[in-house]
Amino acid sequence: MLPLSGVYEPFVWFLGESGLAGSTSNNSRILKKFSLSGPGCGILRPLKTVYFDYNATTPLDPAVREAMLPFLDAIWGNPSSVHHVGREARARLDDFRDRTATVLKCKPSEVIFTSGGTESNNLAIFGVARMLKAKGRHIISSAVEHHAVLHCLDYLAKKEGFEVTLLPVNGEGRVAIAHLEKAIRPDTVLVSIMAANNEIGTIQPVAELGAVCRSRGVLFHTDAAQWFGKELFTGVSQFNADLVSVCAHKFHGPKGVGALYIKSPLHPDSILFGGGHENERRAGTENLPAIAGFAKALELFVPTPVFERAQLLPLTRRLEGFIEKLPGVALVSSKEGRLNNTIAFVVGGADSITLLAGLDIEGICASSGSACSAGSLEPSHVISALGVEAQFTNSLVRFSLGRDSSLEEVLFVENVLPEILRRAQLTDKY
Repeated sequence: MLPLSGVYEPFVWFLGESGLAGSTSNNSRILKKFSLSGPGCGILRPLKTVYFDYNATTPLDPAVREAMLPFLDAIWGNPSSVHHVGREARARLDDFRDRTATVLKCKPSEVIFTSGGTESNNLAIFGVARMLKAKGRHIISSAVEHHAVLHCLDYLAKKEGFEVTLLPVNGEGRVAIAHLEKAIRPDTVLVSIMAANNEIGTIQPVAELGAVCRSRGVLFHTDAAQWFGKELFTGVSQFNADLVSVCAHKFHGPKGVGALYIKSPLHPDSILFGGGHENERRAGTENLPAIAGFAKALELFVPTPVFERAQLLPLTRRLEGFIEKLPGVALVSSKEGRLNNTIAFVVGGADSITLLAGLDIEGICASSGSACSAGSLEPSHVISALGVEAQFTNSLVRFSLGRDSSLEEVLFVENVLPEILRRAQLTDKY
């Protein structure tokens, strides 16, 4: 089990005999699952944690942390300063860029450090769209992209006069190459398709999609945040992409740092304005401690994926076989052509919030594509795009395993999951 230093919010849902309820004296049996630890007064946390949410984030690796520490202490200069303190920081920054380029197998000048996957996607999409708006205002993407892509496209459509085509996906969440070929028009300036889906794990045929774009003279961007550290990586050329987004905390690096690969000689318009940092493509003083961690994590965990197929596939196969036999449950992650660590399923007669709360009470960290906003539960746009029946659209649960996941944890989940689902389905009736 992963030791976690964080704490729960200062409230908790308790599981009564007929479902979720507030804290009462009748729920004393549930209190036995929690300890009153942490800096807050009366903050409850499970005695045991099963972390099955590695697609959301990963714990910082100790070796990565060690690589960052000098830049939180002795090496603190601004890389843009001309004096010797600044020059030392600049030399380290250049070294990190060289090391990143070595792993990505690209030129150092093609690496732009960013604050993470969201900024990388924003820079790619807004930067290219505005750079090429005189040529055309048509962009193609898919219906299952991360919101860091979809919200950019929505803004461009509403505020800047672009037309966006969202390609449909099949029942496994995959884009058809023929659909892309048909959608490209003379005024198409960009195609953006993710490498692997964060919610259901579907791997897209990005190399083939990129080849279509290249043959038609259209720039291709892929959000590869979920690819790095999970799937085989031989170099950015494998994507046939002109722009590739990377995010460090998805492979045991620090949060708040990522990169955008931009194929030479492209120079997308800036979306941040200020100094001439990152070859005048991304203003703002470089976050050297985070970049140090990013480069280290990239070297350690991408050439040989830290999410080892030999370890994770037997665990997810076992869990998958167990889940698909449960009443009222349907798998939405494909059995082939998906990330080895990811299982996604929906539960009839329940909603994601109840399901995740029930799992959390047992110490199981999972995730959902649904979001609770102002008291209303919105269905996952990914599940909606798959054409899942209406009774299932609000009930997505994702398990995403990682390097510390074990058979013991899978067996524990199998032991408690049927009762969690039963209670969630019962609660939804009231």
